[in-house]
Amino acid sequence: MDVVLSQNLVPNLLKGGAQSKLYLLRPKGEIGKSTYIDHPPPPSQLDISLSPQVSKRMASISLSSPKPSPELRGLLFSPGPAVLPRSLFNSRGTRTRSFRKIRSLEVRRPRSVTPVSLQRSEHDVVVVGAGIIGLTIARQLLLSSSLSVAVVDAGVPCSGATGAGQGYIWLANKTPGSDTWELGMRSKQLWEELADSMKRQGMDPLDVMGWKKTGSLLIGKTSSELAMLELRVNLFNRAGLRAEYLSSSSLHSKEPALEVGEESGAAFFPEDCQLDAFQAVAFIEKGNKYFSPEGRYAEFYNNPAIRLLRSERTGAVEGIQTSQNILYGKKAVVVAAGAWSGSLMKSFIEKPNSGLNVPVKPRKGHLLVLEKFNKIHLNHGLMEVGYIDHQAATLPYTSLASEADEDAQKLSSISMTATMDSRENLVLGSSRQFTGFSTEVDESIIKQILNRAGEFFPALRALSCDVSQNRKIRIGLRPYMPDGKPVIGPVPSLPNLLLATGHEGSGLLMALGTAEMVTDMILGNSDKVDCTPFSIQGRFCSEGS
Repeated sequence: MDVVLSQNLVPNLLKGGAQSKLYLLRPKGEIGKSTYIDHPPPPSQLDISLSPQVSKRMASISLSSPKPSPELRGLLFSPGPAVLPRSLFNSRGTRTRSFRKIRSLEVRRPRSVTPVSLQRSEHDVVVVGAGIIGLTIARQLLLSSSLSVAVVDAGVPCSGATGAGQGYIWLANKTPGSDTWELGMRSKQLWEELADSMKRQGMDPLDVMGWKKTGSLLIGKTSSELAMLELRVNLFNRAGLRAEYLSSSSLHSKEPALEVGEESGAAFFPEDCQLDAFQAVAFIEKGNKYFSPEGRYAEFYNNPAIRLLRSERTGAVEGIQTSQNILYGKKAVVVAAGAWSGSLMKSFIEKPNSGLNVPVKPRKGHLLVLEKFNKIHLNHGLMEVGYIDHQAATLPYTSLASEADEDAQKLSSISMTATMDSRENLVLGSSRQFTGFSTEVDESIIKQILNRAGEFFPALRALSCDVSQNRKIRIGLRPYMPDGKPVIGPVPSLPNLLLATGHEGSGLLMALGTAEMVTDMILGNSDKVDCTPFSIQGRFCSEGS
């Protein structure tokens, strides 16, 4: 079939005025689907591949000539097949008023979309993000309802903060009565119930997801730190949880490798647990895939979300477009993209509402893993008291809105955390920095982590800083929120869109509780945990938005 290349003058379509020219590519004699580009490709550089049903439409168009302008590219590759309906123009080539789903033009398009035919599919819920939060939300929906779920991610599972942590399912660093306490308690209970269910089915939770009830030790060295630990133990006991204050000698008997002096002490939390994030995610994903044959579960990985699809009539969010797919979510779209959630929300909306702000920022962390390290054996998970302050250190809100203060952006802290994972590797941490989305290894941070751990473990002091032969470095970007609480719930002014992000270093702990909360919101169930503290309304969003 021949192809017609025609030139049309389309005033006021593009930014820059009335003299922009579009070139129309369409099968000869076909008036339906057409593709417009803003430059005439030389015939030698025009490659046209047609589907078997060539009389119906062109399957793909590949151009090796210069790329269209960014403004036009957004139109050229807008929803559905990468084509623009002819009905958008009248006989003179000027724009008409009729355009189905006009709201979709309010959403940004990326600058590097390739002209491929987008695959469409319908689901009840679409979850953006395949970390522990996104995958457990999918799991809870699949187990609690008959809804179908699609999970989409720019990467693969466990490639973000989930896979870069120490696997703590701890309450030791949480405070009874705080806004996150109830959610942490509920989520830890759900993890324990999951481990118990594995045992009832003849599985070993240690083998399946690296699950260990190690207990945790919060260590203090100064008189003020010891006073804080005693107070913390009393708070836990009054909340009905087991906690015990340990003197220096009692602490040493529990952890012989630890050396912190006669004036030190610790709070012991025997019910705290840990798991292996990669194993846990693999188990959850395998369970989700069980629902694939009946059409209730689908995964779209290495497939970044690009924009929201919204109803022209109601403005409700109807789905998302990715680099390869159109995914409709009939009941809800959930953004659970961790540290990328804030920038993703900004990219979704071309004209951001000044009353709507999701200030999630990436907070970089390093962990040092010494593989098969036999000079130290730990019986519990450990962290110094300073970890709590280090975890709570906040970036001024003005810095969140501006990138001008580079020193504040790079604010960093180091505190000692140590544990043995399920493979008997020694995992040391931890650091917290604001360095944007960089995941480069900073050897100076690794040196500080090792030196800080050496203040607690004499066996580490003699180690050379060069332990590269038996080490691994984990780097993750924690989703930081300036008030220390995650955002869980609907987004004002965007019906059917929910957020589940901002858990920072507590994503594993709070995952199952968050999944339950989001699922109850979607299904209209009563709350098991008060969700009010996690609403965006009134925190970073004006009441009228």
